[in-house]
Amino acid sequence: MTSTEVEQILVVPTSVFHKLGYIQGFSADVDKYLDELLRPENISYRPRPEMEEDPSFKQLIPYVIFRHTDKDGNISVFQYSRGKGSGEKRLHQKKSVGIGGHISQEDANGVDADPYQEGMKRELEEEVRINTPHIFSLVGLINDDETEVGKVHLGIVHICDVQTPDVVPNEVEIEGNGFVQVETMLNDLSGYESWSAICLEALFS
Repeated sequence: MTSTEVEQILVVPTSVFHKLGYIQGFSADVDKYLDELLRPENISYRPRPEMEEDPSFKQLIPYVIFRHTDKDGNISVFQYSRGKGSGEKRLHQKKSVGIGGHISQEDANGVDADPYQEGMKRELEEEVRINTPHIFSLVGLINDDETEVGKVHLGIVHICDVQTPDVVPNEVEIEGNGFVQVETMLNDLSGYESWSAICLEALFS
């Protein structure tokens, strides 16, 4: 995609999401939603600038949380701050525990391509290096219509359990990164983007 082309991103009608069962916050009932949301008749690729302002569509966003459990059972999670060069200006300087981003029409290229999986893989490779054995689990959905960003996005939450806390950024916009004990995070969620705060409370409190 050249600098003059407008990115076409995967979206679903918000009405389809509501028909399946509206949620505000986190839901672990992934099976109820994901297959239906990703049906070919429900998805389309539309210009990103328009979709950022149109709450009649939800942009599906893979949101990957890196978790490390040490030999004593202590859990820590990879966190970072979104720098000024990151794509979503409304989240600048917010702390986050989620790595991921939009599914692009380019992720659907290729024979038998799975655009969701290809998009998640691409976003992870762009943003971080995982230098340790790891296992992915699909754990839930997140929706937050109480923020302007949240009104146009729907998060698909994955946990990536890592053998050692060796995840490093590929982008300068991922600042102040590192693994932090979940107890420390839960003691003060005020600086986190809303999706991260909701996930931390739902998954770790």
